[in-house]
This record gives sequence, structure tokens and C-alpha cells, in this order.
Amino acid sequence: MYKAIIRPILYLFDPEKIHHFTFSLIRLLCNLGFGGLFRGMYAVKNTKLERNLFGLQFPNPVGLAAGFDKDAKLYKELSTFGFGFIEIGTVTPKPQPGNPKKRLFRLESDSALINRMGFNNGGVAEAVECLKANPKGKGHVLIGGNIGKNKVTPNEEAVNDYVICFEALFDYVDYFVVNVSSPNTPNLRELQDKAPLTALLNTLQQKNNAKTKRKPILLKIAPDLTNEQLLDIIDIVSETKIDGVIATNTTISREGLTSEKKEETGGLSGKPLTHRSTEVIRFLSQKSNKAFPIIGVGGIHSAADALEKMEAGASLVQLYTGFIYEGPALIGAINKALLKQI
Repeated sequence: MYKAIIRPILYLFDPEKIHHFTFSLIRLLCNLGFGGLFRGMYAVKNTKLERNLFGLQFPNPVGLAAGFDKDAKLYKELSTFGFGFIEIGTVTPKPQPGNPKKRLFRLESDSALINRMGFNNGGVAEAVECLKANPKGKGHVLIGGNIGKNKVTPNEEAVNDYVICFEALFDYVDYFVVNVSSPNTPNLRELQDKAPLTALLNTLQQKNNAKTKRKPILLKIAPDLTNEQLLDIIDIVSETKIDGVIATNTTISREGLTSEKKEETGGLSGKPLTHRSTEVIRFLSQKSNKAFPIIGVGGIHSAADALEKMEAGASLVQLYTGFIYEGPALIGAINKALLKQI
């Protein structure tokens, strides 16, 4: 029904406007009691799907990637579609509007999106207020906190922004993701270089290890890194002892695109990223001898895409563009395909 009826209607409107409309609609329907119906339609519950990773118990390995629920406003409602975990953000210390609109584009012939949102969010304090409604215990939604720096913060002071977000979110998220790989904040990707990245992660680990009970820290990387840079990432993970890697963020490559909107600047996500993100996962897994867990994201539009990433070395997967193109049925399809393999 989604692809035949709902999606064609949604695609008649501006992508960013329809995103906010859909948010409001999902919240309204859940407030009216449709959450149970969504669970019945899409959620797959089976103890065989559970994954224990970073000391966390994931009810299933299919999560929602960062960028969809930036401000942690809809994580409970989105969890009714059967996600095993929700990653919020990217959040920054101070609120920021992001880049000028229009900044989100559909490339329908390529089953892709281009975004240059620019970390638009209400700031970490707003996210914390929303997350206070998610205490530990029954009904807790497993949450990842994706953190970044404000656009106006120079790279030399970026560590301070990440520390602010880390400290503010610590009591309210289950794991952290350090985002230095978005192409939409000027010079942010320079923080992926070995020296600044090692310094950043070591600082966060020092803060983390000083806590009564530390929380997992993961690094989200770009798909545009060379093999030499990926080997650096393996060394950095080993040296800083962070808990894992998310591979991958959006790409600046436009190879093979057919849509006229391919000229838009920003990060590309969706099917054109499927192969490259899987390549990165396989490279990291093989070259590190599976030394750390990997969350696979990028171009997952079918159960087969998800299984391929897991075979390449991913322990968990995340959806974003595939969720928009294929609808919530994709979550259940992946989990059902996994159960068939067990």
C-alpha cells in the first residue's frame, strides 16, 4: 500500500515539507491509538533476532539512522514500526537553522536523495528534554546519540562542542556516535584526518572512562575515504579503544547518476551508495580481522541489501533513504529474512 498509494502522494510535495507533515501525521496516529496497529503490521518479535553488542541488548538488528529524527521528537512513535534502535541527531551544542532552503532533493530515477541540511537542529538541551520521556525499563527505546559541532565553531575548538554534547546526553542515550563525516558542514571532514580525530576520540574516551559506567562510543565515517585512510581508521579505533564504526555516511560522489538533480551539492544517499558502503564494511572487517563491531548503513532498499552488509561484516544495519523509498514494511522484511537464515 505504501509504494502503490501513499508514496506517490507524498512525492507530489517538497521533500522537507512532507517530512515535517509525515512527522505530525505519525504522531497524531499514534496518539489516536494506531501504534499497536503499526506494531502488528510491521514489528517482528523473536528472541533469535536479539543482538548483544557493546554491552547493549538490541531487540533486533535493524535501526533507524541519524538524520530522520534529529531532535528526538518522534523516537517512541517510530519504534512502533519495528526498529530495534533509533539514532537521534546529529545534535550540536547550540540550536542552528542549518543551510538555506531548498536543501533536500529526491532523485527518483536513482532511488536516491541529496541533502545539504547542515546539522539543522534545536540544540542538545532540546533533545535532552525529549529524551527524558524514555526512562530505562519496560518500553525503553534503545537510543543512539549522534553528536557534531556547530557550524560557527572552528575546527581547532571542535572538541569542546563534542564534549558539551557528550556530557549533556550521557544520562539519556544508550550509545554515542561521533559524526565527523557529514559533507554539509564546512571543513568538518578535515576532522577525519588521523591527528585531529585521534585527539577528539581520546578526549571523549577520557570523559567516558571517568564515569561510573561508561557508554559505547562509535565513529561514523564517510564512504569517500581511500583504502589508506580506512587503514588509518582501523589504527585509530585500536589506539583510542572506541567501541565500533558506522559505515557509512552520505557520499559526495555522483558516479552513475541519471537524475538531472545530480548537480545539487550535498550528501548523496540511497541505492547509488549500496555497493560502496558494503565495500567499506568488508574492507574494515577483513583488514582489522573483525577487531570491532560495524553498523552498516547506506543504500539498504531490500532485505537482500541488508543481508549482504551483514555478510560483509556488519553486526547491525540502519535505514534512512530506503525507509523513505520502500516504507516501513522494509524493516519487517529484513528481520523475516534474517530469521529464515537462522
